[in-house]
Amino acid sequence: MSLSRRQITRAAVASVPLVLAGTGTAHASRNRRRTVFVAGDSTAAQKYADAAPETGWGMALPFFLREGLAVANHAVNGRSSKSFVDEGRLDTLLEAVRPGDVLVVQFAHNDEKSEDPLRYTEPWTTYQQYLRRYVDGARARGVRPVLATPVERRRFDAAGTAQPSHGEYPAAMRALAAEEGVALLDAQALSLALWQRIGAEGTKAYFNWTSTEQDNTHFNPPGAIEVARLVARELIRARVLAHRDTRRLDAEIPASWITWPAA
Repeated sequence: MSLSRRQITRAAVASVPLVLAGTGTAHASRNRRRTVFVAGDSTAAQKYADAAPETGWGMALPFFLREGLAVANHAVNGRSSKSFVDEGRLDTLLEAVRPGDVLVVQFAHNDEKSEDPLRYTEPWTTYQQYLRRYVDGARARGVRPVLATPVERRRFDAAGTAQPSHGEYPAAMRALAAEEGVALLDAQALSLALWQRIGAEGTKAYFNWTSTEQDNTHFNPPGAIEVARLVARELIRARVLAHRDTRRLDAEIPASWITWPAA
């Protein structure tokens, strides 16, 4: 996810989370509805009209949650666990949460960029150290932290086998979740298995492949919908949400439900 392409939307807009699924703002009164907050990178982030059809899975997550359970999507293009914190975005998010909320944290795509000191983290040291700041910050405010391993890219070998692309980062997050007693959504393993079932050609229909771009990292509407479905099911499996908190888990979601507001 290079910072040089259109992935990086206007910083001023990106710093304000888009709250979906029924609530008006991210800082409502004490009577406001429960909210699922998302901290992450461009694979989850809200996209705007100039990026269509590129779609973050956070845009589709509200389709699978019951009415009254909101999504506040703070994920921003190009960010790592480190840069999200260093830019003050975690502080902003934690100012908005309330006891009983959920914080889903998915990073690694940009943590892997060893050539960029502003974003790079090492899996077993600084990556885990930064992730602990999300976990500790959430717990200090009565919020349930959830770690989500990074969703996989579209990468196949010559034999048609889906290949992992995130090195040691998923393992480091799994180890941290176990050590800290944090719920884990293993999006990396599950998405890799999903891409394998769909196949090298079939997965083109889930990634941002257009007449002018062949993007094997970011999703189009069908891909974002399927990853969001995966995330919703994992939230139930991990007992973060109850079945009554979700809907449409087995239903077909029309791609036309995805919209890209003007930036």
